[in-house]
Amino acid sequence: MNLRDLNAPATTITFNKEEIESKVGNIYEAIVIIGKRAEQINTIIKNDLNQKLDEFASNSDSLDEIFENREQIEVSKYYERLPKPALIAIQEWLNNEVYFRKTDPQ
Repeated sequence: MNLRDLNAPATTITFNKEEIESKVGNIYEAIVIIGKRAEQINTIIKNDLNQKLDEFASNSDSLDEIFENREQIEVSKYYERLPKPALIAIQEWLNNEVYFRKTDPQ
């Protein structure tokens, strides 16, 4: 997942209910699928952020820490400006980029 190529909205918007439920025929099932995808996206973003912040971890205090702190702040601000995982998941759902399957026949 490339975080730079996300085309999801940065703020919450109203989505068309019929468009969301059209793929599975049930809005609640669609919300569960989107929610699970949002959890996956959140884990990906969290792991990526932790990996980048681990680069700034040091065992000794020095004057260079001030400059590293600025870089760390920039990294944190970048991740704060990303769209929320739920919005990314909804956008992927609407673009037919989410794979799902039903495990139990009804």
